[in-house]
Formats: sequence, structure tokens, C-alpha cells
Amino acid sequence: MSKPARLPWKHEPSFREALKIPRGFRLADLDPASTPGFQGGKADGSRALAAGEAELDDLQERLHAQATAGAPEAVLLILQAMDTAGKGGIVRHVAGLVDPQGLQITAFKAPTDEERSHDFLWRIRRALPRPGRIGIFDRSHYEDVLVVRVNDLAPRAVWSKRYAAINAFEREVVGTRITPVKVMLHLSREEQQKRLLERLERPDKQWKYNPGDVDARTRWEAYMEAYQAVFDRTSTREAPWHVVPADRKWYARLAVQRLLIEHLREVAPRWPAPSFDPEVERQRVLES
Repeated sequence: MSKPARLPWKHEPSFREALKIPRGFRLADLDPASTPGFQGGKADGSRALAAGEAELDDLQERLHAQATAGAPEAVLLILQAMDTAGKGGIVRHVAGLVDPQGLQITAFKAPTDEERSHDFLWRIRRALPRPGRIGIFDRSHYEDVLVVRVNDLAPRAVWSKRYAAINAFEREVVGTRITPVKVMLHLSREEQQKRLLERLERPDKQWKYNPGDVDARTRWEAYMEAYQAVFDRTSTREAPWHVVPADRKWYARLAVQRLLIEHLREVAPRWPAPSFDPEVERQRVLES
């Protein structure tokens, strides 16, 4: 029997406390290469990530199992970031290690004509995770106060009202026993440039390159201002924001894994009680 992975901390830190933004938070003050809540290096981070896989898988299975008995709880991971910050890596290396039957992943692109004919939250409501699922939004309703704001896709009078609508919507979501875990992956402009160049230089990554990403880089400061407004206006007691420094991919993956684990521990999913007598059924199996 193999030994369990060694955790690189004596007392497990709270990533929720380390990454949840405090009152007066300023994005510009956070170093994108820092590792809040974690003292080790990359090798330690890899061990910690591996050590958390079994617990995350167990919690996800319990969440899925209890829903079969009517429990309403679900978890929704909302990922927002500039391009190349690592959202796809989070999905593959964190969520991708649990049972896919318990996952519900939605990658929001530019809205379709049908979606534009409805309120901006219409398509979001339709994608909310069902009971027992861990839902993942790769981008989300926050695009409607980020991309829309920065690129002048709607008048200020329209998008400025959406912050309040988002807060009201997220209160409703919490009321239905969905736990939101809102994460912004904070990447530096310099690191993004390195990752874009790597995509151009490697044939196995060129398919990921989007020329539009360079256009977004020219509006970097405007995006940072838009993100700051998001934090100022939509980080609430019911649905706080967590900002994860993302220049170190290994740390970002570990941080998001631990955020999911900590929130799932609070949900405390339980194995459902059987609707039959296990001993009676055991005898039936033996006699069959």
C-alpha cells in the first residue's frame, strides 16, 4: 500500500481566508506571482495537489449521492480571468480528476441571437448546476460588466444596472442551496505575453492562439478597472470574491482545488440512508 502524499504544511491553512478579498481590496496591490496561504514551492504544491485529489473526489461523490435522495445542494465554481490565465488548466487538473457524472461545465461564449433576445441572466439561469453537481462556469454573467463595459457593447446606463441585478441573482442562487465559489485568476501582463508567445512558438499550442487576445491586451488597464468595479460592487457576504494569483500555474490549480474542498466541507454532504434493509438484502444476494 502506497504512503499518502506528504502535505507541506504543519497546520492546514485556510485558502478561503487567504484569498477572499477584504474590504478596501485593491487588485493593483496583489502580486500575481505570490502564493497566499502557501509557504512551499512548486514541488510542495504538486504534492499538496495530489494529496487533495482523494478528498475532493470523496466530497463530490457524497454530494452526488445525497442528491439521489432529494438533497438540493450543489456547488458552482465561477472562473473569470484574462486570456491565458489558466481556466482550462483548472478544469483539467482540478475538476477533471473527479467523476464526470457529478460535473456540469459551461463555457460561455459571445451570446447567440436567441440569448440576446432575453435578459443577460437568462442563459446563466439555464446553466445553473442541478442538485448534486459541481457546476463550473468558464466565464460567466460577469462578462456583461467586463467585456461589455470595456468594449462599449452597451450604454453605461445599461451595464451599470447589472451589478445590482447580479447581486440579487446570486442571493437567489444561494437561496436554492447552490454554493457559489467566485474566483478571479489574476495574471500579470508580462506573464500573459510569455504565454501568448509560447502558443505561437509551439505547434501543439497554436490552435489555442486567438489574435483577438492581443486586442484585449491594448485595453489591459480598462479591464483591470472593470475588474476592480466588479469586486467593489459584487463581493457580498453571501457570494464573496476570491482572487487567485495566477502567474504560477501550479499555485493557481492548488488554490482553486483547496477553495472547492473548503466550500464542500462546509456543505458537508452525507451518504444517503438506504431505502432498504442492508442485512435483508445481503441474505437475498447470498441465496440468489
